[in-house]
Amino acid sequence: MTEVSSVDLNSKIPNNVGLSDDPKLRRALEKWLPEYLEWWNDMGPSDFYDKPVFLRTAVSVTSDGWAHYDYVKLPEYRWGIFLAPPKGPLTIKCGDDAGKPAWTEIPGEHRNALRRIIVTQADTEPASVEQQRMLGHMAPSLYDLRNLFQVNVEEGRHLWAMVYLLHKYFGRDGRDEAEELLQRRSGDPDKPRILGAFNQPCDHWLSFYAFTMFTDRDGKYQLAALSESGFAPLALSTQFMLTEEAHHLFVGETGLDRIIRRSAELEREDPNGDVRAQGGIDFDLIQRTINYWYSYSLDLFGGEISNNASDFFASGLKGRYREDKFEDHKAIAGTYRLPVVENGRLVEKDVPLRHAMNEVLRDAYVADCERALRKWNRTLEQMGSSTRLYLPSRRFHRHQGIYAGHYFDPQGNLITEEEFERNRHKWLLTPADNDYLLSIMKPVYEPGKFANWIAPPKRGIEGKPIDFEYVKMHD
Repeated sequence: MTEVSSVDLNSKIPNNVGLSDDPKLRRALEKWLPEYLEWWNDMGPSDFYDKPVFLRTAVSVTSDGWAHYDYVKLPEYRWGIFLAPPKGPLTIKCGDDAGKPAWTEIPGEHRNALRRIIVTQADTEPASVEQQRMLGHMAPSLYDLRNLFQVNVEEGRHLWAMVYLLHKYFGRDGRDEAEELLQRRSGDPDKPRILGAFNQPCDHWLSFYAFTMFTDRDGKYQLAALSESGFAPLALSTQFMLTEEAHHLFVGETGLDRIIRRSAELEREDPNGDVRAQGGIDFDLIQRTINYWYSYSLDLFGGEISNNASDFFASGLKGRYREDKFEDHKAIAGTYRLPVVENGRLVEKDVPLRHAMNEVLRDAYVADCERALRKWNRTLEQMGSSTRLYLPSRRFHRHQGIYAGHYFDPQGNLITEEEFERNRHKWLLTPADNDYLLSIMKPVYEPGKFANWIAPPKRGIEGKPIDFEYVKMHD
């Protein structure tokens, strides 16, 4: 593996992986670059290409210097390839070979599995950009518009991280996969993205904040599991990606909190407590949005009982969240208790721990989401609202795993398909919800001003005031 060096900012593709010393790889990636830019121009943020945006860009991978802030026009953003510097000896963190030296080249027996893992992760990055491409036209403020574009360019960079691995370690197969990543399209009936959540429409800002809160948070846990991989280049790539992913989660969690805060204000102002009468987003609609995106995001972890998860863990390809916190890194013994559907009712069943690794990862994710819900409910309490929001059961509205094909209410009770369909409009986003949201989401491009349906943030970005011109609309 190429030593992780200082960032070469003068290269056509900024990197710290020594592309200048690998002419064949550099040429392959430079050939892919215009194809990527063509995809970005076609499917990236719509109609803001000439606007300077106050963005952060990686100029170093050290903890105190990787983020440099300046105005950049979106097509001129310097996407690059960055691996985190290793912290001590690189070892296999989990599975049968835990403790042995990590691989710097791909073992032949793991080639197909690793390619599948990398391609699946890579496919999510351009998908989310495609889902969000029209949102700039209804941004609630320049602050939020800038955050949207920051998320978009970093998803693009995360695609570069995975494409680098495909080109460097998988030969022609990898180059073909990299081409395919630019051919699939979110929601396309003929060439959809690989995972279901990334084909769902994200056509207003309530969904955007829920997506960055719940779906990007799945990304955090998947990247954290891959950062424990015995394949060192993948582990180091995902470790750096996690430094950027944190901002995406911040955007979602605080964005929803600001909507909740504003809705509570409007509820208090209206004589009948009618948030919609004041042009805001009512709590039932917020709850339906949480139910929708949280349930789709739970699917992204895969099946509760999974041979693939067992194989990936046993082989050291993918660990648990913060694998170093576990005492036993082989997990040969032990079971995980799961409620499963048998003969029309839920029964508890013990599953071998390795086969439940997706569920172990999902547990960490659910706990993190529950923390955010507690925070939002504290906001509601502080605002004097009697409403409390909740996470639906992890069995609700599932399309993957052992609960797919069964029907549950948001509390996790097994119900009939007829009962589910009868209540769908109460539990999940509807076309009428989307129509209402689109009707109130008009763009606000004046510095320091915010749409009526969302509260301002508590502070600006990188020490800037809230009324800073985060996007120069009239440069």
